[in-house]
Amino acid sequence: PILNSAISAVEIALWDILGQAVGQPVWKMLGGRARRKMQMYVHAGGTTPADYARNWAKAKEEGWTAAKGGFLRPRGLVVDPSRDVRDALARLKAVREAVGPDFRILIDLHGFPTPPMAVEFCAGAEPYHPYFIEETTQIEDVDELAHLRSKTRVPLATGERLFTKYGFAPICARHLVDYVQPDVVHCGGILELKKIATIAEAYRIQLAPHNPQSSVSTLASLHVDTTAPNFAIQEISRPPTQFFQDLFRGAGPVFKDGYALIPDKPGLGATLDEKIAAKRPYVPANRPRMRFADGAVTDH
Repeated sequence: PILNSAISAVEIALWDILGQAVGQPVWKMLGGRARRKMQMYVHAGGTTPADYARNWAKAKEEGWTAAKGGFLRPRGLVVDPSRDVRDALARLKAVREAVGPDFRILIDLHGFPTPPMAVEFCAGAEPYHPYFIEETTQIEDVDELAHLRSKTRVPLATGERLFTKYGFAPICARHLVDYVQPDVVHCGGILELKKIATIAEAYRIQLAPHNPQSSVSTLASLHVDTTAPNFAIQEISRPPTQFFQDLFRGAGPVFKDGYALIPDKPGLGATLDEKIAAKRPYVPANRPRMRFADGAVTDH
């Protein structure tokens, strides 16, 4: 994964350099647009059902038409399967009541539920019509995903931990998901993302790139999205803050009514201000790990 991420970074940079050299945006070099705007979704969360309802309603008020959250949130980082599924479904119910029937609810399980937890949660989620449920299982076990697929009718998505077209081809060939979620900064870069989208299209699977990243990866993803016939929806954590707007000198996608428009400028369409970047050095993060009641570590 680390090597592939490094390759992705270099590949994205080379597309930007090429586009600036020939005076063309990346999307045009990929074959041209299939659409002029791309539907986006933001992140929304909370702790209690009331928190979730309030935060998702706020996202809707801001003009977004879709959002994603991790509804399975163990109390105190200690996993209790039955209790945690009940809590998650209570949050989901509150969100659906807060945003109404047309708002698109996307759910991320981060791959940590046990198979029985995943089956139980997906069954309970059906009445609330999620747009998709992401990473219901550990993607390393494709047969586990196939087992869940046979047990649920909700749309499934996966892909942030898959790399290159070879990681996605078996998932697509077996129709194990409805949406593939390659991440442009990990899967191999812009051209590899385009190839993955094409493989998925052959199996009538839609593209929903993973992207809780920066404005650069958002732009790189959108350049592929606008060219892919099977594009569905694009992730973004939140619109760029003032810092990121200054960092990229005001360039980048324009967000309106839940959609994004990308620039026609050469390359990716953004220029980095290195002086502003130097004001925000990297700070290592410490993420606590979730555990079962007996102390065993679970993935998140």
